[in-house]
Amino acid sequence: MAEEAEVVKNKQVVLKNYATGFVKDSDFIIKTDSTMSLKVPESSSKGVLVKNFYLSCDPYLSFLMQKSDSSLEAQFSRFSLGSTINGFGVAKVVDSRHPKFEKGDLVWGITGWEEYSLIAEPDSLFKIEHTDVPLSHYTGLLGMSGLTAYGGLFEVCNPKKGEKVFVSAASGSVGLLVGQFAKLTGCHVIGSAGSREKVDLLKNKFGFDDAFNYKEEQDLDAALKRYFPEGIDIHFENVGGKMLDAVLLNMRMHGRIAVCGLMSQYHQEKPEGLYNVASILIKRLRMEGFGVFDYLHLYPKFLDLVLPQIREKKITYVEDIAEGLENGPAALVGLFSGRNVGKQVVLVARE
Repeated sequence: MAEEAEVVKNKQVVLKNYATGFVKDSDFIIKTDSTMSLKVPESSSKGVLVKNFYLSCDPYLSFLMQKSDSSLEAQFSRFSLGSTINGFGVAKVVDSRHPKFEKGDLVWGITGWEEYSLIAEPDSLFKIEHTDVPLSHYTGLLGMSGLTAYGGLFEVCNPKKGEKVFVSAASGSVGLLVGQFAKLTGCHVIGSAGSREKVDLLKNKFGFDDAFNYKEEQDLDAALKRYFPEGIDIHFENVGGKMLDAVLLNMRMHGRIAVCGLMSQYHQEKPEGLYNVASILIKRLRMEGFGVFDYLHLYPKFLDLVLPQIREKKITYVEDIAEGLENGPAALVGLFSGRNVGKQVVLVARE
C-alpha cells in the first residue's frame, strides 16, 4: 500500500484585481487557507514539487497583472484573477518525477509566489551547482538580472576597451551589474539614478566613473553632453521616453543601444513618442530589444565569467530583502517608487 503523502498549509499571493496604472497593495490577496500535498501526483509525469526560499521582484510582473494584452505575453502568460502570482525564485526540490531533478536539489527559475509550488513543466528550472555563494544571489546576480545584464551588454553591444557606456536606471538590479561588467571590460561608465543617495552608491560602491540624478536635470540632452562630450558608444536602456530620446542625440557613429526595459512607459495610458529617431539613420546606430530568455543557452558561459569575479570580490552586489511572503506585494509595489536599492528579494523561508 502506497504511503500517504504529507499535506501542509501553503500560503499564497493571489491576484485580486487587474492592475490599472501602478500596481498597488490592494491588487493582491494573501491566501492562507490553501494546502499542498508533498508528493507529485501520478498524473504529472515530469512534475517537480519545490519549497520556495526566495522570490525575485521584477518590473515585468506589473505587465502580467494588467487586463490588456502585452507584448510580453509571447514570453510570459498573463495572470488571471484569483491565480497565484509567479516569477523567478530559488527553491529546494521536495519531490520529483523529472529525470533531471532529485529530492534535495536546489534550483532557480520560474516558481509560484507561495510556500510550495508544483511545477508541471520544469523546463525553466536550473539546478544550482555552486553553493559557495549566497543562494539569494540566484534571484538576481546569478539568475535573471545577471544573465540579462550579460546578454544585453556582451551579445547585443559587444563592448570594447575604452568605449563610453551610459546606463539608465543604473542602481537597479540589472543596471548596477551592467556597469560593473562594462568596467571589467575596460570601458568608461556613467549611470543615471533617481536620488543623490543612489548616485553616491554608483560612484563610491559600484565603481561607476560618474553618475547623475536625472530628477535634478532640467535638460537631459545638456546633461548627457556634459558627461559625454565626445558622445556615447554604448547605451543600456532601462527607462525609455525622454531619456532615450536624449540619448539618441548623443550617440556616436556606429553606437549600440540595448533596450532592456522602458520603466517610464509601463504605466502610461499614452506612451511618450521618440522625436530623434533620425539619429539612428544618420549615425548608423544599432538599437535592439531583447529578453533574458534569448540567452538561457549561454548560462554556463555566463557562470564561467561571473563566478570567479564574485569569489575574488571584483563584483559588488546589494540585495534589499523583504522577510515574509506576506510582505511580497509591498516589496513589488516599491519598485515603481524607487524604494529599493539593488535587487529586491522576498524571503519566503530559511534555507
